[in-house]
Amino acid sequence: MIEFLNLREVNAPHEAAMRAAFERVLASGRYILGAETEAFEAEFATYCGVRHCIGVGNGLDALHLILRAMDIGPGDEVIVPGNTFIATWLAVSQAGATPVPVDPDPFTCNITAAGITEAITPRTKAIMPVHLYGQPAEMGPIMALAERHGLRVIEDAAQAHGARWAGQRTGGLADAAGFSFYPGKNLGALGDGGAVTTNDSQLAERVRRLRNYGSAVRYQHEVAGYNSRLDELQAALLRARLPHLDAENACRAERARQYLHALQGLDLGLPQVHVEADPVWHLFVVRSARRAALQQALQRAGVGTLVHYPLGNHEQPAYRNPAAAGFVARPLPVTERLASEVLSLPIGPALSALQAAQVAAAVREALALEMI
Repeated sequence: MIEFLNLREVNAPHEAAMRAAFERVLASGRYILGAETEAFEAEFATYCGVRHCIGVGNGLDALHLILRAMDIGPGDEVIVPGNTFIATWLAVSQAGATPVPVDPDPFTCNITAAGITEAITPRTKAIMPVHLYGQPAEMGPIMALAERHGLRVIEDAAQAHGARWAGQRTGGLADAAGFSFYPGKNLGALGDGGAVTTNDSQLAERVRRLRNYGSAVRYQHEVAGYNSRLDELQAALLRARLPHLDAENACRAERARQYLHALQGLDLGLPQVHVEADPVWHLFVVRSARRAALQQALQRAGVGTLVHYPLGNHEQPAYRNPAAAGFVARPLPVTERLASEVLSLPIGPALSALQAAQVAAAVREALALEMI
């Protein structure tokens, strides 16, 4: 069986460093907002090419705290992709603002400046593009559009650790970015974790206070904040993995190239990459009008797959009633088609060339023999 993702295999090469990290934290006696978190924040900021990194509890909190720090809330609209993990929308809703979904480009699966333009209203305050599947959205045109309209831009970079647009890493392409370190991410912890990156010193300071009960000085609470702090253990574990992130992303890219070559000429939609984008292949997502049957055929062949994501957020029970859920209902035909067709094949730093060849062969056989 070729698993979709085996985290034991992903973490095995880092086991010694991660055990050493655990021992450092255990011996320190400091488990919240200590030296490990400070060190990781500095190292990840340098990696992303920004001045500030603030470790928080998870990726959803990262996006929510950015919105709060920007004073975006009730009465404001934030443009989001129709097709994304629900956390993107939830961050806007939790801030009291209104998500305004737009359909993505059907080839890159990311939202574009052209699509965003149609959704801008006098109430729009920010754009939250998602670097979906590890490919950066077209940040050059999006930032130019935002500047013309006086809008803030927040990167949802939860799937794009190390990806680049026009040579610049995600995390430093907009006013701020939110990252997730969920264990399955390209840079994953052994539990929940997240971070905000920015070059805006004032914004960074506001996020630091908001994540820690609204406090910069102990027992002095300037604002009504939250408890959302990247703990010392997860920070130490992330420090152990960060030096290897580029090499692991290169392994993902090699497997993606292998898939793209082996799966040419099939009745299968393959990922397309923008000329300015350097993706990190968090996911390798194909499209098939006969997805369910293809997934079943691959399961019989011993290949694990997943669907990211089976419903557009506007079809989720939490948002099915636009008036009650507080979002702007707009036609999303591309989002709905993607939700019915996308299928994620195994990819990751532990996937071997032989395994990738076996996955591709299983896909080709399923299609050629009309098993689906």
